Order: sequence, then C-alpha cells, then structure tokens
Amino acid sequence: MTRVFIVDDHILIRDGLRTLLAADPLFEVVGEASNGQAPLDQLPTVPTDVVLLDLNMPVLDGLATTLRLRAEYPELRILLLSMMTNERTIGEALAAGAHGYVLKNADKYEIVAALQGVAAGKRFLCSEIGLNLLEKLLLQEPSNPRQTASGLHVTHREREILQLIASGLTNQQMADKLFTSKRTVETHRQNLLEKTGAKNTPALVKYAMEQGLLQP
Repeated sequence: MTRVFIVDDHILIRDGLRTLLAADPLFEVVGEASNGQAPLDQLPTVPTDVVLLDLNMPVLDGLATTLRLRAEYPELRILLLSMMTNERTIGEALAAGAHGYVLKNADKYEIVAALQGVAAGKRFLCSEIGLNLLEKLLLQEPSNPRQTASGLHVTHREREILQLIASGLTNQQMADKLFTSKRTVETHRQNLLEKTGAKNTPALVKYAMEQGLLQP
C-alpha cells in the first residue's frame, strides 16, 4: 500500500483527493496539510511514500517545499499538482526534484496512474502537458522549409495552411482537412502573420501570392 500525504491550501481539493484515494485499496492517506511547512513538521513521525503537493500555497510554496523535501527526505517521492501549464514552471518543478507533474483538471484515472507511477520509482508528466509540449515542438520543426524571395523560411505545413486560407476555409475546416486541432491551425496562422508581418488575412494571402507560395 502506498502512503500518501496530501498538501493543498484548498480544502475542497484535499477532500476530493482523499475521497478518491479512500476508494482505492492501493492507497492510504496518512496526512493532510494546507501549506508546505506542515508536512516538513509532520513527516518525522508520519511514515510517507508519496507527497501529493500543490504548487501554489501560502507559507511555503510547492517549489520551495520540494527542494526541502528532496534535501531532508531523499527517498520520498513527490508528485506536484497544479493548474499551471507553462514550460518554465514545469521545468523549475522538475529541476527542483519533483518526480511528477499532474494538472488539477486531470481525470481521476490519470491522478491515480501518476501516483502509482511515481510510487513505483518512475517519472510522470500528465498527458495534456506532454501533448502540448509535443505539439509546440512539431510546430517549430522545419519540415521541408522553403525560402521565399524575401528570404523568409516557410515550412511545408505552413504552405498547406496558406493554400487553405486562400481557398477561404475557416480554421475548423482547415483542422478537419489536415486532421489536426483547431488550435494548431490558429497557431500556424498566427506564426505566418508574425513571419510575414501581414496585418490580416487578405494581406497574408497577397504576400503569399507575391512570393509564389500558392498553387494555381
């Protein structure tokens, strides 16, 4: 059985997590706290395997608590819980020694999987964050870049987006045609506007025509 210590300054979150874990025979909630200092005070007398730790808390936040826990209890496993999705925050959390990072809006199955994985000695990054990072990486990947007359590099996918924009398709229609998400299409469109300096869609299409980026 994995002994879990829950640390979150929102009582509703703690109640929800306690209820979730109480229904699973693989877990035992051995303690709760509303700030990072409390588990540091209690852990000497409360045997714990995993600390489920909120990132934003009063007194001692999740990042500072993680650093302290890793220094004082090197065998303890730490799973950070947060609504923050930016890469810098996630990177800082993992660099501080957290073994996993899961979003508060993750479903109960993923939270359980995260706890199981971290308790088993693995590292865990929730699927939404992983997919977002992969999507950003793919957007930056220069797949068959083409240089325009003005020296601008446009990827194969960006040329596809330009062609569909010129055809009058909406973002959702383009997403359906390219088997991707609407958000990805919106990101490509915004990247194209920034790359070309175009102020709007008509200006973007005009630029593409002038640079020979559109097929007849």
